Amino acid sequence: MNMSLHSERYRAIMRELELKNKIRVVDLAEKLNVTPETIRKDLSALEEKKKLRRIHGGAVQYIGLIKEHHFNKKIGIFHYQKKLIGEAAARYIMDGETIALDVGSTTLHIASSIKNVENITIVTNSLAAAEVLNNRLENHLFDGRVIVLGGTSNPLQRSISGTITNQLLEHFYFDKAFISCGGMNKDGIFDFNIDEATASSIMIRRSKQNYIVADSSKINQRALFQIGSFAEINYLITDQDVPYDWIMDPIIKTVNWINAADIRSN
Repeated sequence: MNMSLHSERYRAIMRELELKNKIRVVDLAEKLNVTPETIRKDLSALEEKKKLRRIHGGAVQYIGLIKEHHFNKKIGIFHYQKKLIGEAAARYIMDGETIALDVGSTTLHIASSIKNVENITIVTNSLAAAEVLNNRLENHLFDGRVIVLGGTSNPLQRSISGTITNQLLEHFYFDKAFISCGGMNKDGIFDFNIDEATASSIMIRRSKQNYIVADSSKINQRALFQIGSFAEINYLITDQDVPYDWIMDPIIKTVNWINAADIRSN
């Protein structure tokens, strides 16, 4: 009997959480006609099951620590959405600009979409992007130069990072930086590798305008290391509209949120 009541309350709590993304002990106690202490115990039990995360006075949705795939596997995940985002982002690259392009399967699609621009300089620590960009230069799809940063290679991610990379980045000023990520929530933008996250952070700091490019599966997720906060970001290009529970956040309001599907349809 008690177990049945527990299960019924658990289901009710999870329904509320799905609707509101954030729930309060006092509201749940009143709605379910039980004591706040009972709700606290329920929330603790659900947290142990990784169904939610306790916060002061209530709970929010559980955000697990997602793991990074090898680069070759990442290319095939959400491929269509990443292609849309890459095409949309490439439209913001103008003649004569100096561009930073960090590592990631989404920024690779930016490299694949750059065309009909002149005298641009692209600085990247992505070996995969550098290969694509060099091929496009050879085929005269755009005019400019590609600078590949030195450092320590990560063959599984086809990237360059580390102390040397970071020192080199400190010598550049960028018009625009295009940054991928492993996850993002209202607290900021995250990645899996501390060296790659640090390189991306420097790109952001040394750029006039910053663009986050990430498919919607990264929303409300986090990786281990923080790249930066949304206070540093000018544009976010993804494949969905801003989530309802993000709309009123004062920092998110300052970011130009772009749905790549809308750009393609125009």
